[in-house]
Amino acid sequence: MNLSSLEKKIGFVFKNKEFLKEALTHRSYLNENPGWGKNNERLEFLGDAVLELITSEFLFKTYPDQPEGQLTVFRAALINYQILAKVAREIDLEKYLLLSKGEAQDLGKARETILADALEALLAAIYLDQGYKSSQTFVKKFLLPHLEEILEKKLFRDAKSVLQEVVQEKFKLTPTYQVLEESGPAHQRVFRVGVYFGDKLKAEGEGSSKQEAEIDAASRALDFLE
Repeated sequence: MNLSSLEKKIGFVFKNKEFLKEALTHRSYLNENPGWGKNNERLEFLGDAVLELITSEFLFKTYPDQPEGQLTVFRAALINYQILAKVAREIDLEKYLLLSKGEAQDLGKARETILADALEALLAAIYLDQGYKSSQTFVKKFLLPHLEEILEKKLFRDAKSVLQEVVQEKFKLTPTYQVLEESGPAHQRVFRVGVYFGDKLKAEGEGSSKQEAEIDAASRALDFLE
């Protein structure tokens, strides 16, 4: 398995090639090649955490005036599976993935997810082999350039969408919203809205419309979850 062209593409020569081999091995490949070694799921787990730290640190330093909730929205847009899969294709990672014959033929959403997971596994492999600084360099070179387009085209999701995803994953609940108060003259109404996880009020927000107040409440709830 000659991976030197991939190493050249990403700019890292691995001291321990086993890390790279593991990062590129999808679990389906082991069904057909049981003696091959480990699949990349453990590396993906670590890479997800490393990626979150690097992007969080970058956003924290780059946007000092943005609240936590908005930074969370930016981060979610930057590290979603579609962007990660796009970066994986840009570095030709797909050519080196070890997949079962069945998985190799599936080119739909499942392939996007596999590519995103493999990119996270690759990041973890770099982290284990060469340390945090090198993994930071990788993210800055290949992933962070996509942030400008995301912000320019407003490809990031609003706080409500991000909050729903986070709460469903963490608590198996869907957040709900309730108007707590309306004030001000008819032409200048101010809405105060609460966001609930189950029957528990978690945050409140204000705005000139219910939608605006809900987004503000969701953003504040994301701050709470951080």
